[in-house]
Amino acid sequence: MTIRLPGADGALRTYEPRTEPLAVTAGTPFTSRTVFSAAHVVADPFADVSPDSPAAVDWDATLAFRRHLWSHGLGVAEAMDTAQRGMGLDWAGAAELIRRSAAEATSVGGRIACGVGTDQIASGSLAEVRAAYEEQLALVEESGAQAILMASRALAAAASGPEDYLEVYGHLLRQAAEPVVLHWLGPMFDPALEGYWGSADLDAATDTFLDVIAAHPDKVDGIKVSLLDAQREIDIRRRLPKGVRCYTGDDFNYPELIAGDEQGFSHALLGIFDPLGPLAAQAVRVLDTGDVRGFRDLLDPTVGLSRHLFQTPTRFYKTGVVFLAWLAGHQTHFTMVGGLQSARSLPHFATAYELADGLGLFPDPKLAEERMKTLLSVYGVNQ
Repeated sequence: MTIRLPGADGALRTYEPRTEPLAVTAGTPFTSRTVFSAAHVVADPFADVSPDSPAAVDWDATLAFRRHLWSHGLGVAEAMDTAQRGMGLDWAGAAELIRRSAAEATSVGGRIACGVGTDQIASGSLAEVRAAYEEQLALVEESGAQAILMASRALAAAASGPEDYLEVYGHLLRQAAEPVVLHWLGPMFDPALEGYWGSADLDAATDTFLDVIAAHPDKVDGIKVSLLDAQREIDIRRRLPKGVRCYTGDDFNYPELIAGDEQGFSHALLGIFDPLGPLAAQAVRVLDTGDVRGFRDLLDPTVGLSRHLFQTPTRFYKTGVVFLAWLAGHQTHFTMVGGLQSARSLPHFATAYELADGLGLFPDPKLAEERMKTLLSVYGVNQ
């Protein structure tokens, strides 16, 4: 069987889907790396909502996907940008997601860390930004999850320089009950975060970021760096205080960063591990044996798909992630919170399907093919 797929030039090409998925089995817990997958949310396709309405979430399907990730040994990074924080999922929805996912993690013994931000306010003074962070930090800690202090649009707008970041983050770290993960999300993921840490000069911003950590090393479990700049992440990693981990958030260069070098390595907290979950888990178990080459052989071929999903404008990578979850059978529909399923083109979807199928990511290749053909027919492409 073949399928006709549109290319970027508008012409149709013929593709022959694979008939068998990649053989992946669950295994023992990871020993050499701590790995989180940032997880997407599943929208309720029958909710009568508009793009401006509060998110309507299918909680059963959303939690089922998290159980899928936990079953392969991955931790879940909850209520992050992959879950459409600030792009369809408001604080009320995120708070409910955190409560439900943390309870589910407890019931199945899964690892979870949750995003703490300030998205209950659009803007405000530094005091209001601190209060917003504190409200979210309290909820995450009460849920029993680890906290991830996310970058704040409101702080980026309110801060007048590096000293404001040092004050706000220092205040939060002093009161955190347990060590947190600090998340530096680059402007390619959210343009409102341009100049974070008080400077558009990345060297100066890096110094401020590291100053925050150096002042409170006992309160920082690790950092997540999402700048899509492998060398900068390596440079930051080498400057971290002893005991503070680097969790790569680089969806372009993750195999080499996780594999590491003679001076260290990165753990992982990645959005691309949402669609790659089982394959990524298998690769890390190979790495646990000391087989770096085997790890790279499994994970290097996935980079083409990741770079495709995260291409400019990068913030719309969530559309491709949810699209692949639908093709893989993790949800019954391709509907997204905020109508974000319209954020990528048909040729983009076609390439994503072809790349993912080539990797063997679909547990049921025939189902994925049928669903891809259904989408194509909606766009007027008949087989």
